[in-house]
Amino acid sequence: MNFKMILQMEYGEAVWEQVIEKAECKFSQFNTHQVYSDSIMSNLAEACAKVTGATYDSFMHFFGRCFVRYFSNLGYDITIKATGRFFTDFLSSVDNIHSQFCFTYPKMKSPSIYVSDIDPHGCNVVYRSGRHGFTHYVMGLLQQIAKDFFNIKLKLNVIDKSSSATVERNSVIVKYRLDFDNREYYSKQRQANLELKSLSPFPSCLLLELFPFGIFINPKMKLMGAGEKIVEVWKGNPDTLLGQSITKIFKLRRPKGVPFTWKNILNLSNVMFEIEMVRDDSENPEAEKNKNILLKGQIKFIKDIEAIIFLCSPIINNLDELPEQGIYLNDLNQHGLSKEMVLAGWQHNSKLEVMFDEAEQKSDELEKSYDLLDTWKRRGDELLYSMIPKTIADRLRGGTSQLSTCESFDEVSILFCELMGLQSSSVKDVMDMVDSMNTMFSCFDELMDQYNVYKVETVGQVYMAAAGAPERTEEHAEQVADVSLAMVKGVKNLKLPDGVKADIRIGIHSGSAVAGVVGVKVPRYCFFGDTVNTASRMQSTSSPGMVNISCETKRRLPNGKYRIQDRGIVKVKGKGEMETFWLMEK
Repeated sequence: MNFKMILQMEYGEAVWEQVIEKAECKFSQFNTHQVYSDSIMSNLAEACAKVTGATYDSFMHFFGRCFVRYFSNLGYDITIKATGRFFTDFLSSVDNIHSQFCFTYPKMKSPSIYVSDIDPHGCNVVYRSGRHGFTHYVMGLLQQIAKDFFNIKLKLNVIDKSSSATVERNSVIVKYRLDFDNREYYSKQRQANLELKSLSPFPSCLLLELFPFGIFINPKMKLMGAGEKIVEVWKGNPDTLLGQSITKIFKLRRPKGVPFTWKNILNLSNVMFEIEMVRDDSENPEAEKNKNILLKGQIKFIKDIEAIIFLCSPIINNLDELPEQGIYLNDLNQHGLSKEMVLAGWQHNSKLEVMFDEAEQKSDELEKSYDLLDTWKRRGDELLYSMIPKTIADRLRGGTSQLSTCESFDEVSILFCELMGLQSSSVKDVMDMVDSMNTMFSCFDELMDQYNVYKVETVGQVYMAAAGAPERTEEHAEQVADVSLAMVKGVKNLKLPDGVKADIRIGIHSGSAVAGVVGVKVPRYCFFGDTVNTASRMQSTSSPGMVNISCETKRRLPNGKYRIQDRGIVKVKGKGEMETFWLMEK
């Protein structure tokens, strides 16, 4: 979508990535023929508003302007330029343009847009759609079209907004006032009506010969005339066709959401109409169920007979639909291009079907690839965050060098925990030992998350954790103390394989340390310094089921929260004699 590139240019790549993340949008690229959820654009607008501080409506307006630039790059600007000399001509043709695009984009669900109350200073436009939240999107789109293709400075206001519940879905109806210089169009229309020359009268039935699917409607909305092909395909009694209520035989399809009344038809005479002929096979149960015929054309008011004629032709997408509708090529207008269009469409239909099938298959494959990418990205994140803290990993992703992740911490607490009693003398014993280690380490991992303590690594049967780094906190000693007691208690409640008896011994020391990312292929967040060595000695001089802490850790723990027993002087390898303590629950 064009707004992606413009948003990147306006706010930068980082903002676009934040928008994609907040909108939970899994698409980084958008394909022309792929069908996307209606909620994607509104989600992106909401995310843009949160990231940039602007409003949702302003971004929907922005997206509308971007869409004009987008379809112009694809060559669809030619269609708009060819609709007429004036901006009002384009507005009157929007529904017709959408209906034509349905052949190129079969799954497109276009809105209904029609013009009313045309005057020298502008007009009113009624927009109806099942998509909610697109009011300002339409405003941005119309303003950009007026500026780019008609050199008009357009002012728009919403004069009415409501909703209408239908069988299909809940629709939103918005009435806009468009203010612009419309004097030239208005004067030409009035002049054209005045300059119409009177013709000699001719029978109305001649129109129905020229348009065999045409119909006449009187002010009471009764059918007062019908073309011969309408009569032929009518499966009810032809004698009862005339004089019937028009709404009993026909259903208005376009413009959408407009009641099929005399007043509405006169007011919307410039709009292309689509009506559906509803078959009645009730009197002939043996007849095959025929597909309803969809008629498309223009409404004209004939003042001399106080009636409306619908000059139309059936919509035929391909030859396969002819038998389903109960009509033949010979039934189509002799003077029109209906036959040629149907035959040409049939010739290209197979190629188009193959292309659409391939495009749909590629779309499905692409969606599956995106899902697979999300899965592997999530697994990759889980693996990365198991080796490196999330805050550090995100900094590395942002381009920060590994060297810059190395930091000095004045206050950290380091914990070492060793599994005791695990021995292996046979293959079964080895498997039981691995299973037991996995159970115990998994329990420890859950406790680390619960007490906000960072798991550094496991080496053999030794588990290392730290608090106070990379997230600095004054409660680091308390956090490590809490998690150590929870580990001792948790091991006692674990269910291990039969015959396996395991215990743990823990050592804790507090002090300064240096931490940072080490390694390129297998990076790890490591701790260095004398505090790490001393904590390891606290663990090696501890006892099964006990937590051995140094004097520095005891000094940082709050008074009265724990039961701390003086262990006395202990000879520590490489450190000499040290005063240590047992940490127990109170």
